Amino acid sequence: MLIGLISDTHIPKKAKKIPRKVFEIFKNADRVIHAGDLVELKVIKELEKIAPVLAVYGNMDPPRVRNKLPKLNSLRIYKWRIGVIHDAGIFGTEKMKNIAKKNRFNVLVFGHTHRNTIKRVRGILFVNPGSPTNPLPPFIIKPTVGLLKITKRKIEPFILEV
Repeated sequence: MLIGLISDTHIPKKAKKIPRKVFEIFKNADRVIHAGDLVELKVIKELEKIAPVLAVYGNMDPPRVRNKLPKLNSLRIYKWRIGVIHDAGIFGTEKMKNIAKKNRFNVLVFGHTHRNTIKRVRGILFVNPGSPTNPLPPFIIKPTVGLLKITKRKIEPFILEV
C-alpha cells in the first residue's frame, strides 16, 4: 500500500490550487491523508481524484471545514494503526507520544509546523509531510509532501520536494 501525506495547503489563501507535482507524486497512492489546514473543502475533492482521503481539520480551517472533519482520525492498514491530527504538540514530543500511546497508533501523521519531519520514538513513527504550498520559513525550507510505503512487515516513510 502507498499512502500520500499532505498538510497545510491553505488553499486559496497561500496558493490557488494544489501544485501539479503533488498529483504526480501521489499518482500511485492507494489513500491520501491530509493533516489539516485545508481552508477549503475543495482540497479534499481534488485529492479524491487520486484516491480516498482521510482528513482532519487544522487551526486555520474555518467553521465550514471544522464542522465536516474531525480533530483526530485514523485508519488501519494490515496490522498497522495510523493516526492523523493537525497539531500534535510540536514543542517537544510528550503530547505526540501520549496521543499515539492512548490510541495505540503505530504511526502519527501531523502538520501545523509547515516543516517536514520523520522521527521514531519508542517504536512509534511520527511524520509531518510539511507544506506543498507554504513552507516556513520561506526560501529556506522547500515545499514538501510525504509518502508511506506500507507492507505487512514494515512502514517506510519518505519526504519529497514538490
